[in-house]
Amino acid sequence: MPKRIMTVDSSTNSMAFAIFNNGSLESYGKINFTGSDIYYKTGDANKKTLAIIKKLKPDAVVLESPIYSNSPKTAMNLALVQGSIYGGCYMGGVRIFRSISPIQWQNYVGTRLLTAEEKSEVEKKYPNKSKSWYKSKQREIRKAKTIKSVNDKFGIKVVDDDVADSIALGWFVSDRWLAIFDV
Repeated sequence: MPKRIMTVDSSTNSMAFAIFNNGSLESYGKINFTGSDIYYKTGDANKKTLAIIKKLKPDAVVLESPIYSNSPKTAMNLALVQGSIYGGCYMGGVRIFRSISPIQWQNYVGTRLLTAEEKSEVEKKYPNKSKSWYKSKQREIRKAKTIKSVNDKFGIKVVDDDVADSIALGWFVSDRWLAIFDV
C-alpha cells in the first residue's frame, strides 16, 4: 500500500484534493482552472496539477470516477480534464493511479444516495417541484451529509463540498486500499 495517497474530486473547472499519509489526513485544498475554453482549462489543469504533485509528493493518486452525464459534451470535457490531471501527476513522478466510483466511498462513509423514504420526505417538504429540482435537492442533502461526516471524523471545518468529497474519498481509500485494489 502506498504511504502517501492523494485523492481527487475533479470537475471541468476545479480539482479538490486530499493527502493521506499512512492513513491520516495531512492536507487538503482546491485549485480552480482558468481558460477561455476547455482546451485552455486542460492546459491549466495539467500545469497546476504538476505544481501540486511536486509540492505534496504523493506516491499514488486516486480520482473519483466520472458519473454518467446526460450531456456528451460535459462527459468529454471531464475526460479531458481528468486526462490532464493524470498527465500532470505522471509528469510529477506518480506511478500508481486508480479510480473509484462515487457510490463506493459514499456507502463507506455513510453518505450514499437517498433512500426512497428520504426522497419521499423531500417531496412532502417541498411539494410541486420539478423532477430536476428534486434531483438537485437530493444532491444538496447528500453533499451536506458528506461535509458533516468529514468534519466530525477529522475534527475540521470544511465548508466546500468538493473538498469534503475528496477527503471522504481519501478516508475510504486509505482505510480500504488492499481490499479494493488487491495490490
